Amino acid sequence: MTMPWNVFLDQVQERGEYPTRAEADRAARTVLALLGAHLVGEVRAELAARLPEGFALILLNPLQATEPLSAERFVRATAAWIEGATEQTATWDVGAVLSVAADAAGEELTRRVLFQLPPGYDLLFGRPQDITAPSPARTSAD
Repeated sequence: MTMPWNVFLDQVQERGEYPTRAEADRAARTVLALLGAHLVGEVRAELAARLPEGFALILLNPLQATEPLSAERFVRATAAWIEGATEQTATWDVGAVLSVAADAAGEELTRRVLFQLPPGYDLLFGRPQDITAPSPARTSAD
């Protein structure tokens, strides 16, 4: 089910503690444009289907990435795209947007999204993985 635009943006604004909706919108657009460059196929399409239409289009028409960025480089790239941002504020921006996206996606899809990304994104999505536990067995449904 698609998360309504106002609910998505309200949650990003609240988690990011942005004073205005415009700042939350700017962060969401930047982070989702960068994320879209790192996801492919059904996973990207399924995540887009759970996001509000405007944000889904950004995810489906991403900024181009020449290589997958580590979580740390993803934050630095976000900082470069947001005027006046630092790595610290960009980490906050990324966490606010990706944690709301994970809520919209649900646990199973979020797990599949994280499977496509380099290690370390679990923390950015607010879904730290227990690295001591064996990873779940992949099934033919994945």
